[in-house]
Amino acid sequence: MNYFIDAFAWIFGGDTGYLDPIPVAFAQQVAYTVVSVVIAGAIATPIGWWIGHTGKGREVAVAISGAARAVPSFGLLILLTLLLGVLRKPEAAVITFVVLAIPSILAGAYAGFEAIDRRVIDAGRSMGMTERQILWRIEVPLGLSLLVGGIRSATLQVVATVTIAAYIGLGGLGQYIITGLELRRIEVIIGGAILVAALALVLDGVFAILQRIAVPRGVVVGLRQSTSSRARAPRVAAA
Repeated sequence: MNYFIDAFAWIFGGDTGYLDPIPVAFAQQVAYTVVSVVIAGAIATPIGWWIGHTGKGREVAVAISGAARAVPSFGLLILLTLLLGVLRKPEAAVITFVVLAIPSILAGAYAGFEAIDRRVIDAGRSMGMTERQILWRIEVPLGLSLLVGGIRSATLQVVATVTIAAYIGLGGLGQYIITGLELRRIEVIIGGAILVAALALVLDGVFAILQRIAVPRGVVVGLRQSTSSRARAPRVAAA
């Protein structure tokens, strides 16, 4: 228990010594996370939408996603740093985190389309809607919630993994954990872990709100009516 008290005292004391101040480390952690997730989203979202819309290439996407998940992030980071050179360490880190984020976003993108009731899409076609209109007016709005869920999962994975960037001198909240291990300062290790967990919880809360907002209003109303109808059915039967 004393370790946790010392950790919070270190966090609020603001004395990080020769390390970056906590606000700077937070900014570095968030910057690498945002850049990596945005790039991964730009790559994975169109591919996932294409797979979900056409129904083609799902097996290949699943295989590639599984392979990407199996790649050890720390090993990939060191390998890319050696290949690109020490002057390209930020690029090596971003590529590593993009590879980590792509599978979750890709899965969320095509799963969102696959979860749509085919009768809704058939109704759109029967009304004379083009494939582009079906994509942007039906599939994207209805599949957006699962896509946001995929981005949410990718963000949490990346924000936790960005801590390894400190091993190659890129800062972030991981520098406190690594330095604490080297100096055998338990309060600094626990303090760094608490900061990473707090940042992950905040981001998770933000994406939980966004995922709720992404559900179309008509779907929410339909679910409420369906739930209300199921709740009334036993009472009517009993009467």
